[in-house]
Amino acid sequence: MGGAHTMNEQGRDSTQFLVTDEHAGKTVLAVLRAMRPGESWSKLRTELQKARVSLNGLAWLDEGRRVATGDVIAIGEQSLPSPPGTEAVRIHFADAHVVVVEKPSGMMTHRRPEERNWSAARKARQPALDEAVIQLLVNRALQRGQARPRGNIVRCVHRLDRDTSGLIVFARNDEAELHLVDQFRRHLVHRVYWAVVHGAPRDGTIVTHIARDRGDGRRGSTGNSKIGQRAVTHIRGLERLGKYSLVECRLETGRTNQIRIHLSEKGHLVCGDVKYRQPFAAEMIEDESGAPRLSLHAAELGFIHPVTQDEVYFTMPLPPDMEQFVQKLRHKPH
Repeated sequence: MGGAHTMNEQGRDSTQFLVTDEHAGKTVLAVLRAMRPGESWSKLRTELQKARVSLNGLAWLDEGRRVATGDVIAIGEQSLPSPPGTEAVRIHFADAHVVVVEKPSGMMTHRRPEERNWSAARKARQPALDEAVIQLLVNRALQRGQARPRGNIVRCVHRLDRDTSGLIVFARNDEAELHLVDQFRRHLVHRVYWAVVHGAPRDGTIVTHIARDRGDGRRGSTGNSKIGQRAVTHIRGLERLGKYSLVECRLETGRTNQIRIHLSEKGHLVCGDVKYRQPFAAEMIEDESGAPRLSLHAAELGFIHPVTQDEVYFTMPLPPDMEQFVQKLRHKPH
């Protein structure tokens, strides 16, 4: 596990560590103890409770989360903003079969299986989108004088990274789930993201094979197609912002962290990304953009409705934090 002393995007002093295979699978608290062996367990728990610990750039409050190779854990001197709650989630569209929601940055799409039996208090410290959507649907039904929904009322058919904002669809029954999963499997779903990146990427298509371990313990592209999954991203520049650019990324495939990996490997780090700053066998990319969080937003989502068979299409503008960041770059002296 490597360590470094850094200044994060908000200007807070922090000590940062990259999780390697040696510590993968251990809890956040156990890794913190490895980072700071001279500190007591109670002192480290206090750091967590005061929101001074981040996981991949976002505040992390739960000590029991198990980390993975490539995760970045940091301990700062100041408290970070708490993770967003149910009030930050907005239902964009809902019917009896699907629900499309606007996900805030900082919220996981769904819990890991080992976290589903957590107490309500523990879950509240690290909210999950699927649980927030269930609560919103229940509240909506009760407000309309309808019966309280029962059973498994939302099913996850795809996901967004915890620090990515934007549109995501959930199925509400078995039939819808089967249809949507099939559309994602066949790459029929329209997905467009907006990202603020370093430099000015050329318009075009990036095609690689992404593996869980590119050779240094991190997820990334590999020349061996037998161990990697084919990943295709279409890039189009939208606006030059001095040393940075606003770009459109259309997914043809949807591998884990695909856009972040593809852009970073081309030297165009997504602003605010603490996980993919170092392409394989290359220098670490320094991020001086001042991004408040990962600058990646799922702006467009389209699919064939699983019951009506209509083509449905949804858009969501940049959320306020990312819009303010873009405005800041527009007016920054170049």
